[in-house]
Amino acid sequence: MAEGAGVVVLERLSVARRRGHRVLAVVTGSAVNQDGASNGLTAPSGPAQQRVIGAALAAGQVSADQVDVVEAHGTGTALGDPIEAQALIAVYGQGRAAGRPVWLGSVKSNIGHTQAAAGVAGVMKMVLALQHGVLPATLHAGEPSPHVDWSGGAVRLLTEPQPWPGGAGRVRRAAVSSFGFSGTNAHALIEEAPAPADGESFAESGAGQPGVPAGRVLAGGGTAWLVSGRSRAALAAQAGRLGEYLAARPGLDSADVAWSLATTRSVFEHRAVLTGPGRDELLAGLAAVAAGEPATGVLTGSPSAGGADSVVFVFPGQGSQWIGMGRELAAVSPVFAARLAECGQALAPFVDWSLDEVLAGAPGAPALEAASVVQPVLWAIMVSLAAVWQAAGVVPDAVVGHSQGEIAAACVAGILSLDDAAKVVALRSRALSVLAGQGGMLSVAAPAGAVGEKIAEFGDRISVAAVNSPAATVVAGEPQALEELAAQCETAGVRTRMIAVDYASHTAQVETIRDQILRTLNGVTPQQARIPMVSAMTGQQLEGPELDASYWYDSLRAPVQF
Repeated sequence: MAEGAGVVVLERLSVARRRGHRVLAVVTGSAVNQDGASNGLTAPSGPAQQRVIGAALAAGQVSADQVDVVEAHGTGTALGDPIEAQALIAVYGQGRAAGRPVWLGSVKSNIGHTQAAAGVAGVMKMVLALQHGVLPATLHAGEPSPHVDWSGGAVRLLTEPQPWPGGAGRVRRAAVSSFGFSGTNAHALIEEAPAPADGESFAESGAGQPGVPAGRVLAGGGTAWLVSGRSRAALAAQAGRLGEYLAARPGLDSADVAWSLATTRSVFEHRAVLTGPGRDELLAGLAAVAAGEPATGVLTGSPSAGGADSVVFVFPGQGSQWIGMGRELAAVSPVFAARLAECGQALAPFVDWSLDEVLAGAPGAPALEAASVVQPVLWAIMVSLAAVWQAAGVVPDAVVGHSQGEIAAACVAGILSLDDAAKVVALRSRALSVLAGQGGMLSVAAPAGAVGEKIAEFGDRISVAAVNSPAATVVAGEPQALEELAAQCETAGVRTRMIAVDYASHTAQVETIRDQILRTLNGVTPQQARIPMVSAMTGQQLEGPELDASYWYDSLRAPVQF
């Protein structure tokens, strides 16, 4: 017996690459089924095993002839082995190229019956086989079982080690089976990790993360060194030791040091981040941390107690724009520039202006005041900023957006494609032009309940458009009524601010453009969310498919419950 346990660390390939983690192998597909009732408690079921193999192949979108080797469960019994072998022959042994059988082995021949660790031991064996480029021999199996019709398919026992080299343009794949006493069957497909593209390091790759163009997060510029310790004294001591180490090794590259500090060291409670354009500035920062003194380019601190590790991307509504936004970042961040260019291309069929010219404030380009311009431009900036964070390894656990910011949130969540998101933001904001001059919006520094009492005397001339915080509310409605409300608030000492729009979003005025929005957004095809998204209307988590044309009308009509 070889009872034991194994631990496998799983991470999305795209995340592992961005974090610089070494990828040993990739789980292509897997499946589990249960068929204990068909043949008794402990006896295996051949048809059930065939079904679980077929399900795993389907999940991984892999054909049986693309698998090189099967790590069998291998019960070692006269009952179990023939049943498993016949199932493997039926699935993997058919339709294979001449001279390319599927090889069959079992780790039990090497270390004994692994019981509950059978599956994970087989995974470990196949990962090691990928690394060494050799399929190890199955011990104590010199004679194929006479109870199996081996002529039924191209399945061969690993009675001798077989070379398993990489390259040659073919992905090496293995299958691993594990079956339980109760009739539970598990099957997994393991393949070699893909190599990075030419000229691309794992850390620079955004491949596999939707909406993240491949390339460096930042080109040129400064470097950041990260240092941490369990106490202030430990942080200072660590900085001192690191400074001495680097001072004695002037040939070490600052960027390489930064990468190692960020990816190979534990992160403790007391932290320092040192930034600077060159090695001298960074070493000076280390000396300052070691001495407990403040310095330019040095930030120290600790995370708040009880803080969560979850990350949420929040996409704001209209009002966060300024002329020239994004230009400096586009000049130094290839990821941002590439995603911004993709957004511009996606917007092009729906607008008659250039995203680049609007951002630059070029002569003749439309101003940012109009909703039909500012909302698509803000959407492009927000989606591109999200790509930068994701390329840097900051992947959101959830997203939420305020009003038109929901369109960017849905795009980053994977609910809307880039083209569909561009269509929604461009055509919906254009529809608002019909309402131009009929309304306005006023920000009031007061709770929604108190604001609701103040606007009651105005009837349907004013309504609450957005609840931005416990002490910030936006109302919308007729311009004259808003002016009267602003005057009342000023008299009462309540701060207000007119928002630079001439329409009243999130009010009954929007109902006049309902049919236009539903018609122009017909054909938008939302998908299942890859990242959870929370609705700014209801506070509920969205699945994705419900974000059709009706949702985008409702989100413009209903108050924003931010």
